[in-house]
Order: sequence, then structure tokens, then C-alpha cells
Amino acid sequence: MMQDERFAVYLGSLDQENPDYLERLETYAREMGVPVIRRQMQNLLKVLFALRRPQRILEVGTAIGFSALFMSEYAPAGCHITTIENYDKRIPLAKENFKKAGKEAWITLLEGDAGEILPELTGSYDFIFMDAAKGQYICFLPDVLRLLGAGGILVSDNVLQDGDIIESRFAVTRRNRTIHARMREYLYALKHNRELETVILNLGDGAAVSVKKQT
Repeated sequence: MMQDERFAVYLGSLDQENPDYLERLETYAREMGVPVIRRQMQNLLKVLFALRRPQRILEVGTAIGFSALFMSEYAPAGCHITTIENYDKRIPLAKENFKKAGKEAWITLLEGDAGEILPELTGSYDFIFMDAAKGQYICFLPDVLRLLGAGGILVSDNVLQDGDIIESRFAVTRRNRTIHARMREYLYALKHNRELETVILNLGDGAAVSVKKQT
């Protein structure tokens, strides 16, 4: 474990900083206990954006807008991001952060339950980032797959649950057992879906990267 931590520190020391406003927002989020994507996930997104060059991006789980703003910086020029958030206390902060960054024209925030919003969305997306309530991933999956275009990429964050995912359900605290079971079901569904090619990475708190096969 110590070796893993030393590797993480060393690899993190190689990273270039994000634009100043993102660095400030990330620091604020961590001080306020608001979850934001970890540096390992940020690096993964940068590489995937360079490979796929997505123009239409969908995010499930906005929080205070850090990840949407991050994607707007590293996705290709002219891209548009649609992001969904249900927690009413964070929505005004996200809107304010989008405005401060001058990104309102590139980011559309949809307010409400993703379970109700996703079925209403149409068209296709080149890239979907799943970073909402972990126990709901499996519920969102049918609509996410419908919305993901051929050759599109789905990235699901925090799928290893701080290592709990490999434990027996009886080794997981009772309050986390439903999430544990649903995340296992979600990962199985990703790996066994004929439309997808999926790799699960031990990166940050775990990331699943799925590509929708071309027909």
C-alpha cells in the first residue's frame, strides 16, 4: 500500500496544473467537502478527449460544476456539454461557476432527477460521463446506452467504492450493501453487454471505460 501511495505521489508530481480558475475551484471544493474528480481521472479524461475529440458530451452529476468546466477546457473547441444535477443546494453554485468562467454558452445545466431527465433526452452523444449517485448507475444505464452514439465512450467514475467492491456483501457495512450490490450488477452489465467493450481501471477510486461498438 505504501508503494502504491508513493507511486501516486510521484506520478502526480509530473502533472501540469489546470487553468488557475480550475485550480481555485478544485481547492474550494475540497475545503468544502464537495466531491470532485481526482487527478487520475482528470488525466484519463484528457487522453480520451484527445483520442475521441467529442463534440456532444453528457454528464450525469454536476455537483458545483468542476468536472463540466474541466471537460470544457480539454474537449475540442465548439463542443457542447449537457450536465444533470438534482441537489438543489449545489445547482446555484454550478450556475455561478459557469458564469464566472464565461462558459454558459458551452454548458447546459438540466435541473432535476436524472432518472426523469434521461428518458426525455434525444439524439446521440459522443461522450458520457457518469458521476452521480453510485447506486443509481444501473438504473440510468438503459437510457445512457440509448443516448451513446456508435463509437462513443462512456466513463463511469468511482466504481470500486474504496475497495469495497471486491468484498463479500457481509463484509460491507449494512448501510452500503444496496450500493455494493447495485455497483456489482452495473459492472457485470457493462462487461457483458454485446454493444460495449469495457475495461475497468484501478485508477483513483476506480473507472470503467466503455466504448459502444460500431455496427
